[in-house]
Amino acid sequence: MNTTRRLSLAAALLLAGPATSFAQTTSPWNNKQCAVVLTYDDAIDVDLDNAVPALDSLKLRGTFYLIGSSPVVARRLDEWRQAAKRGHELGNHALMHPCDGSLPGRSFVTPDNDLSKYTVSRAVSEARANNTLLSAIDGKTARTFAYPCGDLTIGGVKFYDQLQKDFVAARGVTGGLQTPAQVDLTNIDSYMINGQSADYLIDLVKKAQQSHTLLVFLFHGVGGGHSLNVDLKAHRQLLRYLKAHEKDIWVAPMVEVAEKIKAYQLSAGKKQG
Repeated sequence: MNTTRRLSLAAALLLAGPATSFAQTTSPWNNKQCAVVLTYDDAIDVDLDNAVPALDSLKLRGTFYLIGSSPVVARRLDEWRQAAKRGHELGNHALMHPCDGSLPGRSFVTPDNDLSKYTVSRAVSEARANNTLLSAIDGKTARTFAYPCGDLTIGGVKFYDQLQKDFVAARGVTGGLQTPAQVDLTNIDSYMINGQSADYLIDLVKKAQQSHTLLVFLFHGVGGGHSLNVDLKAHRQLLRYLKAHEKDIWVAPMVEVAEKIKAYQLSAGKKQG
């Protein structure tokens, strides 16, 4: 090989290096800059009245974490089924939404729904019962879990350890942006939103784009309906930004993103092994 060809080959390899690295970094995000997951907790009326129509209008899909015992599930069963048919995930937020009443600021926890009084087997059984209910609604078997109140343990034992075969992943409540390798699929980071501006929401997305990371939003009320709330206009502006930049941002339900991350981590583990 002559000197000119060697130099040309070396230049080509140098140019290909960063592109290959970038593609590997972003491959779990469908070869886009980042992934954004929009999650909505508690199965409340505004999910169906405000959030789902806003997403549908822009052909975006989200994850709705349903409490099985919520009257809004029973009363609006067909609407949840139709939402699932349009590509939204019906996630599992437990049957009774038990929270640890022994922690500070938990006066809202009733004796019947106090996770600190649960056994691990009860928590596991109720989560599985909710899966049965959700499967009856949407006909699906793959879905994700969201910890009620972000509580992970009962008597120091992580109850989700017994549920890992029942779910693709579980979402927590700790804010953070993570690369595919950093994501803990048993406790995925998320940003809980309560009153923040559209600028704040969009800035988080821009940071995820720059760092090629996963960004999960955790909403409750959208335009009311819950003490934790995001303004309708702010929510709409966020969705419009995501839609306007969809060539760079992968917006998908949690179950799809988690499946991609799981495959990525398994592949990376095999390569290291």
